[in-house]
Amino acid sequence: MQAVRKCAQCATRPAGVLLHTRTDVLLLRTNMAALRRGAACLRFLRSSASVLINKRKPTVQRLGGWTDVVRTSIASLSVGSGLCAIPFTQHVENLSHDCLIKRAASLVTDSASTYLSQTTLALIDALTDYAKAVHTLIGLQRRYLASLGKLTPAEEDSIWQVIIGQRSDVSDRLELCKRFESTWTNALNLCEMAAEAAYTSGADQASITVRTHINLAQTQVSEVQKISKEAEKKLAEAKVEEIERMAEYAGLQVDLELPEAYLRED
Repeated sequence: MQAVRKCAQCATRPAGVLLHTRTDVLLLRTNMAALRRGAACLRFLRSSASVLINKRKPTVQRLGGWTDVVRTSIASLSVGSGLCAIPFTQHVENLSHDCLIKRAASLVTDSASTYLSQTTLALIDALTDYAKAVHTLIGLQRRYLASLGKLTPAEEDSIWQVIIGQRSDVSDRLELCKRFESTWTNALNLCEMAAEAAYTSGADQASITVRTHINLAQTQVSEVQKISKEAEKKLAEAKVEEIERMAEYAGLQVDLELPEAYLRED
């Protein structure tokens, strides 16, 4: 009934007067929906009553069943009428400038965090592949040094081709690591700016979240960087060992050739 009275008030407004506020529009829609629900309940009760009237000789059992149906219909009508009497109001969102700025700052922090996550994953994969390539190169060099003097010239040339190819692969992967590291650094700076902007605008939770992502990314990258640095250190040691072994092997070759030279002079 309240919905009917509210709709009657809207209808009695003078011609040419529009609904000026959003609340009026929402109340009008809510009241019309309530009226439609009440009409549906009435139609259901009318159809149930017509079925009862058309039955000429109902038995006591059927009469009792239809009585239950009527009672259910009346109960449904009562519930529907009660719902119609409740003034439904929708929560109007706060569209102030401060609220909109906070939402925009939260969106910026989400985008920056996604950018940081992608660049962190790319850098970690690049550093891991680089470390694996370095260890593979170290293993090839040590195998070559262990087989010095035992290989034919063709076998030695074949091994050197493999070593040169692996060194090229290590160099390419190092360049990829540098490129991803530069992108990752830019992502860190962007997240720092986004966190500061969120904090300034009042979105404290968004600022805390993005700073947590920054710390996590730095920790993960730092752990992988340690592994790659250790691999580079082992590679430098392997190069020193290679130089020493090659010098020893060259000196041994000279010592073996000297007696033959003296014999030729004689």
